[in-house]
Amino acid sequence: MSEEQVLKTGTTTIGVKYKDGVIIASDQRATMGHMIAHSGVQKVYKIADNLGMTIAGVVGDAQLMIRFIQSEVAMYTMRKGAPMTVNAAATLVANVIRNGLYVGHIIGGYDNTGGHIFSIDGAGGYIEDNIMSVGSGSVFALGALEAGYKADMSEDEARDLVITALHSAMSRDSASGDGMLIAIIDKDGFRWIPQEDIKARTAEIGFNYPVR
Repeated sequence: MSEEQVLKTGTTTIGVKYKDGVIIASDQRATMGHMIAHSGVQKVYKIADNLGMTIAGVVGDAQLMIRFIQSEVAMYTMRKGAPMTVNAAATLVANVIRNGLYVGHIIGGYDNTGGHIFSIDGAGGYIEDNIMSVGSGSVFALGALEAGYKADMSEDEARDLVITALHSAMSRDSASGDGMLIAIIDKDGFRWIPQEDIKARTAEIGFNYPVR
């Protein structure tokens, strides 16, 4: 299969740590070469009640990774009787990627030490930070994230920063666009920000939604 025929997420995925938890987010566009193949792709997934993951890269590999990690985390929780830590989940994903999957991930979650986010590259390296972005639009997202991030952000401030960073990337990167998926993970678990809330807040900030 040629490079033009491979379905990729293209993508802008984001992770932000704030005072009481983490936010993970993405756009919703998938590309095949220069063609927009899909405009409603899921790139943010719940892995467990305390864990979430974003995907970037080859769609088949990324979806395989999601199914495998969801299964492994569920079995770990059953055996141990306790949630997997964010660091352990990031280590697991990194070890699997080393076997040759063409993907990049952000793992976000909340455990007994608080909120954490890790970026995991295609070679299996993983790094923890307060802000991160993976994918073709990451250079644009990171500029917005670095300009707006501050320590001990509130949930609302972190949400607005994520929307701003996604908008910046989707406005400039042709492989990112069409919609936003945003999830929050804190002491109460994993929850989605409803689409109507994302659209309303995007308009209040002054951006068009969706971004093409």
